[in-house]
Amino acid sequence: MRHPYLLLHIAVILAGFTGIFGKLITLNEGLLTWYRVLISSVALFLIVHFTRAPHPKSWKDKLNIAFIGLIITIHWLFFYGSIKYSNVSIGVVCYALTSCFTALLVPVINKRPFVVSELLLSLLTIFGIGLIFHFDTSHQTGVVLGVISSVFAALFTIFNEKLVKKYDSKVINFYEILGGTIGLTLLLPFYLYLFPTDYLIPDLKDTVYLLMLALFCTVGLYILFAEALRKIPAFTVNLTFNMEPVYAIVLAFIIFKEAKEVNASFYAGLFLVMASVVLQTVISMKRRKKGLQ
Repeated sequence: MRHPYLLLHIAVILAGFTGIFGKLITLNEGLLTWYRVLISSVALFLIVHFTRAPHPKSWKDKLNIAFIGLIITIHWLFFYGSIKYSNVSIGVVCYALTSCFTALLVPVINKRPFVVSELLLSLLTIFGIGLIFHFDTSHQTGVVLGVISSVFAALFTIFNEKLVKKYDSKVINFYEILGGTIGLTLLLPFYLYLFPTDYLIPDLKDTVYLLMLALFCTVGLYILFAEALRKIPAFTVNLTFNMEPVYAIVLAFIIFKEAKEVNASFYAGLFLVMASVVLQTVISMKRRKKGLQ
């Protein structure tokens, strides 16, 4: 694609709606995630079939892709758990920590030196998040679940970055979502045993929300996400996704009235998060022009 940064920001806008749907859908986080991956896997199967995209040749590659899909499914499970146990704002703002975990994990996994600029920009993001919430320690369960979800999101992006250079993005997403569907289907009985619920089948309203979540905010989003990763480093992608909390928080304020007033600290934190995204994008683009990445 000629404009990978444009694709990336479109994906971020779609991502801003995922937390909103998580709050609107009344299913618990386990069932919500299961229906999301199930619908998405069916849609991706049809897309891959009719576009005749080439599949990986070996079962080993297919299983590796499916395993990475299980990682993103676990991320969604904790992400929606964070929203259910707190609110949309807490859940999505914890996701911004993904860039920080990416900066810490990429050097370890890929065996390369730490990049000081990545660490500093991650700290800038964390400081911005702290300003937005005044270092609020309420909703502790939601915060813990949100932090765990960001770790899995970072791992997904790091591993996915290598795949997009070898396979078609639609095929990657199909096997990832299929892997997540199969894995979560096997785990769901145990999950429902530990966290029982009487509400197993979505009503008409939830069905509509699930279709929108699966088709637009999963299939569409992650195809754009994979295409962007072909040209943009994992850290830059995750840092740009820090804009997701900005969009989602504003929507949550409007739809769910999660904040009765927005003060100067919110705007200061918002500015720092946006500044970290802009700075890293500029740095990344300059490095690409110099042939450094």
